Amino acid sequence: MASSMVVPVIDVQNDTFNELWPAMILAIKTSSFVALDTELSGLGNRKSLLAESIEDRYKAICHAARSRSILSLGFACYKKLDDKAADTYLVQVYNLTLLCSEEYIIEPQSVQFLVQHGFDFNKQYAHGIPYCKGNNKAESDDRGVHIRALFTELLRARKPLVLHNGLIDMAFLYQSFYAHLPDRLTTFTADLSEMFPAGIYDTKYVTEFELRLTASYLEYAYKKCKLDSSRRGTSGGTEPHVQLHFCQYAGQMSSYVDYRVCPAVGSVEGQTDVCQRFSAFGWCPNGSECLLSHDTDLIILQDEKDLGNKRTKRKRRKEKRKGKGEAAEDGAPQHKIPHMAVDLQETPDEKQGAESSSEKGSLMDTQQNEREKTDIEGNGVSQDNTLEITPTTDDNAKTNTNGGEESRTKDGGSEKLSEKSSKTEQKKNADSGSHRAGFDAFMTGYIFAHSCTLNKKKGVEAVGKEEEEESWVPSCLNKVYLSGKSAPLNVVKSTFSKSSKAHVAKMEMVWGKKV
Repeated sequence: MASSMVVPVIDVQNDTFNELWPAMILAIKTSSFVALDTELSGLGNRKSLLAESIEDRYKAICHAARSRSILSLGFACYKKLDDKAADTYLVQVYNLTLLCSEEYIIEPQSVQFLVQHGFDFNKQYAHGIPYCKGNNKAESDDRGVHIRALFTELLRARKPLVLHNGLIDMAFLYQSFYAHLPDRLTTFTADLSEMFPAGIYDTKYVTEFELRLTASYLEYAYKKCKLDSSRRGTSGGTEPHVQLHFCQYAGQMSSYVDYRVCPAVGSVEGQTDVCQRFSAFGWCPNGSECLLSHDTDLIILQDEKDLGNKRTKRKRRKEKRKGKGEAAEDGAPQHKIPHMAVDLQETPDEKQGAESSSEKGSLMDTQQNEREKTDIEGNGVSQDNTLEITPTTDDNAKTNTNGGEESRTKDGGSEKLSEKSSKTEQKKNADSGSHRAGFDAFMTGYIFAHSCTLNKKKGVEAVGKEEEEESWVPSCLNKVYLSGKSAPLNVVKSTFSKSSKAHVAKMEMVWGKKV
């Protein structure tokens, strides 16, 4: 029977940063991969972020990263458990509240969005972890306990980095915790390829090109992956599926944990009043005042129903043609927009009426995806299967998580939280809203874990453990999603690009030798 899942997210602030430092470092070092997400103070001119020229887009992103700041950093450490069933992970989630020590722009649109989703600016200015952008100013990257040193430890761990629609995130991380962004995009990608030798994975690209989901905004992708995995887990246990374990936090640690309950999917039969704009983009300009449903569970189930009906009709047409001696149709219908080929001039309203499911996934995804990042991708979240929460001491990962509705859960593991802690969790959820960088990082990691499971099912399973971890989803390695483009940004160091001088100096400090 399906049941809810509880995700513990550790809330890190300036007064608890030193205490939680050992746990965070241990979680990063022992992880199999690290998923990351940020909440930003703004992005500036949205049109510039969708420029036809990728180099022009990069310039706009650089301007935003240099003039705006990271308000919150979330990361989720996924550790594959060898002594458990295949595709079982220990997950630790952290949410760090940050405060830039320099002047920066904060946009009213971003403030409004974050406040509506429970972000506490009073807490940020009172307890945010301070940091300076660009090259070293106050603290050395490899000494002391501060956010730049934490980023350095992430680089030293040499773990795969997983993001969702991650180009903007990476630029802000580079500018905020590493060095001044280089002027050229090729230099930036060359630096990134050396900073993360285990690879960078973008789950936005994964959902578009690998999983081919109807829509690819974060909440939809997570819930769809969760639902698919849950179904595999309840199909007799023969199908590979993701299973998660969480740490049980006791004593003082428990006071830092924000528990996020993700209910199982409820019955939605008979409901058809879905907001098509939210269904396609995960965002609606009317917000909570919209008269149509923004329930992602309902959207997913309706998409599956529509897809099933279309497959049935297509099958009948093929059989009819075969009976008449005509060639059966293969592939997408002629009228369909090619996958991800989007007219930047078209508005969501113009595309809203498209009939095809895959069209809906591309429907002005360019504008929406940037809108997601612009608004810090506000996603209501869902939850995983029933999970066993295993005791651990310093392996605590911390993040805030979105409280939201979620898909069905599977058998396998039982949660060991007491009734008292459950009541506390629900109260904290009600008080702190649903949107968190930490929980977004958790969802991003789950999408990646699910895609890795499907990838192995296709027969791309590595021979040894090291090879397996080096090629999680080979077809998506170092490919970053670009809105409105049919090809990704390749994070590579080409023969025509050089690493920046600041990066070379940083890498010598990080690795102890020149790259």
